[in-house]
Amino acid sequence: MINLKITALAATAALCAQAATAQERFITIGTGGQTGVYYVVGQSICRLVNRGTSEHNLKCTAPSTGGSIANINAIKAGDMDMGVAQSDWQYHAYNGSSEYEGDAFQDLRAVFSVHGEPFTVVARADSDITEFDDLFGKRVNVGNPGSGQRATMDVVLNAMGRSTEDFALASELKPAEQSAALGDNKVDAIIYTVGHPNGSIQEATSTVDARLVDVTGDAIDTLVEDNPFYAKATIPGGLYSGNDEATETFGVKATFVTSAEVPDDVVYTVVKAVFDNFDRFKRLHPAFGELAEEDMISAGLSAPLHPGAEQYYRERGWIE
Repeated sequence: MINLKITALAATAALCAQAATAQERFITIGTGGQTGVYYVVGQSICRLVNRGTSEHNLKCTAPSTGGSIANINAIKAGDMDMGVAQSDWQYHAYNGSSEYEGDAFQDLRAVFSVHGEPFTVVARADSDITEFDDLFGKRVNVGNPGSGQRATMDVVLNAMGRSTEDFALASELKPAEQSAALGDNKVDAIIYTVGHPNGSIQEATSTVDARLVDVTGDAIDTLVEDNPFYAKATIPGGLYSGNDEATETFGVKATFVTSAEVPDDVVYTVVKAVFDNFDRFKRLHPAFGELAEEDMISAGLSAPLHPGAEQYYRERGWIE
């Protein structure tokens, strides 16, 4: 009789486990290179979501990807559920402008914004590059195709009436590869649109004498004036070896996006995981330290808010 009871209990437990497994849902978040802040954003969000899996049965993964445009395209194709993207590429994807001209992703939905991302140029000290115009005729890593940094570099060059053909070399290395290339003297400068402090730039400035270069001038002023998703930005001095002075540039916001096809309760659960644990989230990377809830639910967001995010923000009294 005891054995029968044990067998019955084991069978019941197995059925319950199967039912629980059947109810589990999996989401994938697109990030960026492993040395960049996008990767940390995705990993941090997943960490907070997965802490509550026993309650909501949602499991999250955040693999390294090619970056902003790759993430948006993967969401559009249904290959990923959510992703991190620069605010300018959120705008262009939703409105069908720039690289998305004629191919607007009108099901793109905003969830929240994260940290600011200055457009950053790092040059070897022995390259004689002291301003952006000095890059022309030099070996420059313009970024991997599909990344926001590459796309923004193309926008900057176009605003200046230039192209990658004006460089002696326009390499397409990923963020994880470019610092070593700078240190090994394979390129004279690297470009990165990223939150600060950043591990890749710390590596670059620690292994070779290198300087952050101002990105200013009439073309940049016009670019910022004509595009609401851009803003002037300052990279504080003292963050990187040999760079004690502040660097003037412009930048975007990192934003978290999804598709209208992703269920409301899934997006609600992800948003709740972040904002119910906001202090914990802010401690996961120095770039998150100054984040404020009121800015995150509006700044840099040009696509409509996803209803799941709206529901949470209404419950908190942040929107009407």
